[in-house]
Amino acid sequence: MALSDDETVRVGVLSLHNSKETKAILNAVEELGHEPVWLRRENTAMNIEDSEVSIEPGVDVIANRLLLSNTEEPAEGLGLATTFNRVRPMLNEPGAVLTAIHKFATAATLADWNIQVPDALLALSNDRLNQGRQKFGDVGVYKTAIGTHGGGTWKVDLTEPVNPKVGNRQAFLQELIERDSDRHRDLRVYVVGEEIVGAMHRYAPEGDWRTNVALGGDVQNATETMPEEAAETALYAAEVIGLDYAGVDLVEGNDGWYVLEVNPTAGFKGLYKATGKSPAPHIAQLAIERAGGDVEDDRVNELSATLDDSRPSCMPRIEPPENEEVPMIGYIEDVVVSGTSGSTQTLAKSDTGATRTSIDTSLAAEIGAGPIKSMTRVKSGSMKRGKARPVVDLVIGIGGNQHTVTASVEDRSHMDYPLLLGRDILEHYRVDVRRRADVDAKDDDEREEEYLE
Repeated sequence: MALSDDETVRVGVLSLHNSKETKAILNAVEELGHEPVWLRRENTAMNIEDSEVSIEPGVDVIANRLLLSNTEEPAEGLGLATTFNRVRPMLNEPGAVLTAIHKFATAATLADWNIQVPDALLALSNDRLNQGRQKFGDVGVYKTAIGTHGGGTWKVDLTEPVNPKVGNRQAFLQELIERDSDRHRDLRVYVVGEEIVGAMHRYAPEGDWRTNVALGGDVQNATETMPEEAAETALYAAEVIGLDYAGVDLVEGNDGWYVLEVNPTAGFKGLYKATGKSPAPHIAQLAIERAGGDVEDDRVNELSATLDDSRPSCMPRIEPPENEEVPMIGYIEDVVVSGTSGSTQTLAKSDTGATRTSIDTSLAAEIGAGPIKSMTRVKSGSMKRGKARPVVDLVIGIGGNQHTVTASVEDRSHMDYPLLLGRDILEHYRVDVRRRADVDAKDDDEREEEYLE
């Protein structure tokens, strides 16, 4: 597609969700004097006619913002992005994104290019994985190959066996790199094109070791203070993976800097909080220039001082769905719950009054769910005050669907069901209180409401 007479570039942002990052990029395109187009379910189509392929609405370039790591079928999104990429230039092409969202593929690619990564082991059999776990010491990192926001990442006791899969997702072991013993931290470097927009140290919240801002981690500006080695490593890692923009996560060990992950859809909130700079105008500039348009650098720098994630003017009208089919779940349901060392089938009770799913202590120990030392404040109907409980990552399978949630751990031995499904899962279903997998089981009157602190 040729540019219009006024050389305005139509920048499509392929995003099927309502993230603030997507909105910020679209708003930045408009502020830079070009036309943003939000490619969503409501307005997007592709057409093949007489061997000619066209996109509706028409765009000159596409910024890929599909969130694939937290979907059950990432291949569907990759196929969609690949289709668009056949006819339009794309930032963060699907091949590079596929490598980036698979954490072990990322590590293998970086290692092949002599970029330092933690030692890791992925094995397809239980025996082979556990034969090799001793080389990581008594404590290591256990990750699902695809995961997001810290979900699917555990710090595990390797004196106990682990499984090669969690639910339906492949998992692997990785060396734990820890240099700062007081409080675990890492370094997030945001790269756009061949430039570093900003960098921040991320500190794990109290009682945890994961530094993700989505989990409550603190941030500190490191743009000017990070070592040159870290900056060069981040730029090289993004180049090797093939991403146009990425958040590169590094950690400092005794032997220098290690790359942990290269995130193709890294969030902007933490970086903006730490540095006062938004990557959105820089991504918009890269897309515009990729399509042959012009942008003033001074204007980009001016816009990057604000994170404008308000509703974009180009947001298509969203019609309410007609006869949307929402899966049904029973009051008592058969589920499969998975942790680092196993999976088991169990009965779970649906409770629309509970914010968070909860699991019995014994069941959590049986499947290797933790506990991770994060704590949440839980208030039940029988208590005026809440009490602190540990929380763990779980993968829960219901009728073929997989859900990764952070569940609270408690002693439920006096209750009828070892697992309680909260709104973090039930929001995806309709609940039929007449349907139950245990027709002979007794009912109980537990009801819990959680308040996160």
